[in-house]
Amino acid sequence: MKDHNYFVYITSNPGKTVLYTGVTNDLEVRLQQHKENRGKPESFAGKYY
Repeated sequence: MKDHNYFVYITSNPGKTVLYTGVTNDLEVRLQQHKENRGKPESFAGKYY
């Protein structure tokens, strides 16, 4: 049986007007993906940054 670790996270935009919740098994990579999507309106992170 494999051992899996998952993280539930909540992040916000700088103005703290929008909250985003997510689940991932690699928190560091997932947060970097959010940062890379800043300014890209086709993504949630980019639209609400």
